[in-house]
Amino acid sequence: MTMGPMNAIRGGAGAPPRTSKDVRATLRRLLRRLHPDRWRLLGALVLGIISVAFMVSGPQILGNATNVLFDGIIAKRLPVGTTMAQALQYLREHGHAQTATMIAGLHLTPGVGVNIDRLGAVLGVAALVYLFGAAFSYLQGFTMAGVTQRVMSGLRREVEVKMSRLPLQYFDSHPHGDVLSRVTNDIDNLTTTIQQGLSQLLTSALTIVGVLAMMVWISPLLAVVAIVTIPLAFVVTLLIARRSQVQFAAQWRQTGALNGLVEETHSGHELVQVFGRREATIEEFNRQNQRLYRSSFRAQFLSGIVQPSVQFISNINYVVIAVVGGYRVASGLLTLGAVTAFIQYSRQFTMPITQIAAQMNMLQSGLASAERVFEFLDAPEEAPDVRSAVAAPSLVGGGRVTLEHVSFRYDPDNPLIDDFSLDVAPGETVALVGPTGAGKTTVVNLLVRFYEIGAGRILLNGVDYQDLTRDDVRRAFAMVLQDTWVFAGSIRDNIAYGRPDASEDEIVAAARAAHVDNFVRTLPDGYDTRLDDEASNLSSGQKQLLTIARAFLADQSILILDEATSNVDTRTEVLIQEAMARLREGRTSFVIAHRLSTIRHADTILVMDHGRIVEQGDHDDLMARRGLYFSLYNSQFAGATT
Repeated sequence: MTMGPMNAIRGGAGAPPRTSKDVRATLRRLLRRLHPDRWRLLGALVLGIISVAFMVSGPQILGNATNVLFDGIIAKRLPVGTTMAQALQYLREHGHAQTATMIAGLHLTPGVGVNIDRLGAVLGVAALVYLFGAAFSYLQGFTMAGVTQRVMSGLRREVEVKMSRLPLQYFDSHPHGDVLSRVTNDIDNLTTTIQQGLSQLLTSALTIVGVLAMMVWISPLLAVVAIVTIPLAFVVTLLIARRSQVQFAAQWRQTGALNGLVEETHSGHELVQVFGRREATIEEFNRQNQRLYRSSFRAQFLSGIVQPSVQFISNINYVVIAVVGGYRVASGLLTLGAVTAFIQYSRQFTMPITQIAAQMNMLQSGLASAERVFEFLDAPEEAPDVRSAVAAPSLVGGGRVTLEHVSFRYDPDNPLIDDFSLDVAPGETVALVGPTGAGKTTVVNLLVRFYEIGAGRILLNGVDYQDLTRDDVRRAFAMVLQDTWVFAGSIRDNIAYGRPDASEDEIVAAARAAHVDNFVRTLPDGYDTRLDDEASNLSSGQKQLLTIARAFLADQSILILDEATSNVDTRTEVLIQEAMARLREGRTSFVIAHRLSTIRHADTILVMDHGRIVEQGDHDDLMARRGLYFSLYNSQFAGATT
C-alpha cells in the first residue's frame, strides 16, 4: 500500500483525535515549548529557504541546457559563414518566415552545431545545484529531528514525573487505556507532527512561493494559465476528502467492533464452545466483516481517486501550457528551454499544494494530541508533603495504627466512610469483612495514603499521617493484592522488587516460605526464568505465590493482605495460611477476605457495611451474636450442608 496525502486525512485504527478543542491556546503552549530552540528553528528555516532556492533554480538551468541543444540543432541547419541577419533573410526569401520569426531572438552562429563544452558546463551546474539542494534539505531535516527529539524527550520526562505525582484517584477515574494513549500514542503523534509535518509544511510553502515566482518571471501569461487550474484541483481534493472521511470513520468504527468481537471470542473460546455459540459467533463475525468490507471498499475507492483526479487536472494543465507555450515559442516570444522549464514548474506547483492539505490535517491531529498531553500535565497533583515532616517512628515489633473519626468520600455528594474509628495494637491481626461496597478496600487505600481523608486523622505509632511523608508511611507496609502484578524480568527480580539489595539466600528463603521454590526448581532456568509483562508462562496461582514471596522478602512491619489466596488451590491455601501465620508474628496485619474460613483465627474481625463498623470481635463472639457476620459466614457453607 502506498502512502499518500489521504493517509493524513483519514487517520488510522486507534489513531489520536483529529481536532483540538482550543487550537490557539494549544498552539501557543506548544510554541512556548519550542522557544528554547528558536535559533535552531530559525536555522532550519534558513536551510529550508536555501534548499528550496537551489531546487527551484534547477528547472531553469535545465531549460538553459535545452536552449543550448536547440540552438545548436537550429544553427547547424543554417548556411555556414553567414551572419545571423543574412541567415534570417535567407529563410524569409525561401518561404520560412515563421521559422525566421521564431529564431530571431536566439543568439546563434550559423553553421555551428551544439556547443558541447557549454552544454557540459550547464549540466554540471545543474548537478551541483541539485546536490546542494539535497544537502541543505538533509541539514534541515537533521536540525528539525534534533529540535523535535530534544523537546519530546523533555516532554516525556515531564510526563514520567507527573505520573509519580498524580493521586490514585486520577487513575481510578480515567481508563487505563486512555492514560496509556496520552503518554505513548499522543506523544508519538506529536513527535511526527513536529518533525515531519512542520518541516514539510515549511518546505511546501516555500516551494509554492519559489515556483510561482519563477513561473511569473518566465511568462506571466503561462503563470495565469497554471494558477487557474490549481483551485480546481484543490476543490476536487477537498470534496473527495470530505466524503472519504465519513467512510474512513465508518471503516475504523467497524474495525473496532470486529476486533472487539474477535478478542471477546478468543478470550472466551471455551465458553463459546460449551454454550453452543460457535455457529452464532461465526454468523455475527460474517455480518460485521461484511460491514467492514463495504465501508473499507468505499473509503479506499474514494481515497484512491484523489490522485487520478488531480493528475487528470494536471494533465489538462500540461496540455494547455504546451499549446500556449508552443505558440509563444513559434512566435519568438519564448525560448524552448523556457517552456520546458515552465512545464516542470507547473508539475512542481501542484504537489506542494496537495501536501499542504495533507499536512494541515496532520497538524490538526498533532495539536489534538498535544492538547491531550497538556491536559494530563495539568491534572491536579497530590498535595505536597509537609516540609517540617517529623522522623518516621520506629516500628520494631509491629506498628500501632489508629484511625480517629475518619470520614472519606470519592464523590462529595455520596458519603462512603463516616466517623470511622479503629485502634490496632502492634502485632495484632485485623480482618475486614463485609458485603461488596462496604468500604474494605477504601480503608486499605487510606491506610497506605493512596487517598487523603476528608476528616479525622490516622496515626502511626502515635504520629499523625499529616506529619509524615507519604514515603515514610508507605515504607511501613507490605501488600499482597488480589490482582497480581509482575513485570518483565526474571523471577528473582520480581521477588526482590521490594528489596533490590537482598542476597540470593534471602530470596530463596522467601520463595520457600511462600512455596514458590517448589515450582521454580522445575523450570529450565530456575530463578533466572524470564517473565513477560503478563507472566503468561506462569499460572494465576503461581503468580499469586510470587507476590506473596515478594511480601515475605520485603519484611515490613505492617502487612496488608487483600484476598491474598484467592487464586490458589485449597491445599496450597492451607500451606500459605500457615506461612502467613509465621509471617504475621510480631507484625501488625490487615486482612481482607471474602472466604471467611481464612480469617477465623484473626485477633479482631471488623464487620463493615456502608463504610461503618457494624460488628467487632473474634470469630466465636461474632458467631454467638448471630448478626451480619453470622449470616455471611453461614451463607458460604449453606450449599455444603444441604
